[in-house]
Amino acid sequence: MAEKKKSSDMPAEEEIGYHKGALSTLINERNELIRMAQVTEQLMQAHAKRLEELGVKMGKK
Repeated sequence: MAEKKKSSDMPAEEEIGYHKGALSTLINERNELIRMAQVTEQLMQAHAKRLEELGVKMGKK
């Protein structure tokens, strides 16, 4: 039978900690990216609304 090769030489507990830390960091980065996109969308809507109030017709894109 073929032996299963380990994908890493570091101890399992250390590797688990490494992957958990990486996921935690990536989750935080994703959440910040979503927050930035929401702020950008709010600003775009505010500018579009004001332009409409000033009589500028905005096309839907």
